[in-house]
Amino acid sequence: MYRKILVGFDGSPGAQAALRHAIELARLFGAELWSLSVIEIPQWGTATIAEIDEQRRIVEQELSTLQEAAHQQATEFGVELHTVTRIGHPAQLLVQEAQRGAFDLLVIGHSGRSGVWGVFLGTTADKVVRHAPCSVLVVRW
Repeated sequence: MYRKILVGFDGSPGAQAALRHAIELARLFGAELWSLSVIEIPQWGTATIAEIDEQRRIVEQELSTLQEAAHQQATEFGVELHTVTRIGHPAQLLVQEAQRGAFDLLVIGHSGRSGVWGVFLGTTADKVVRHAPCSVLVVRW
């Protein structure tokens, strides 16, 4: 049913749950499994280039550690996990990567945002579901 699965992964509890589901589905269907981590650069009006670069370096290092743990977790279940890191807007990049890579399924964690904030801005999951070129599995944790 699924040949190529993309999971959005930022290390959060929701992303961890999405990863577990994606690993199981990849194992079950013998599908390729990819994870996409997005470095979202804050819009700091008063930040210097050096401060933004330092923040990006810290996030890249944290994501690298998280991705290595995710890779090990997948390996324990006999699944090879390919990892990709991009810089930009998470929802936009998840949709673009799903289209570019011709993925059959996109697995993401539910952000858990609620109330006025979620209604006003919408969650990453909301945006991905509306615009993804493939099926989307939103995992609640």
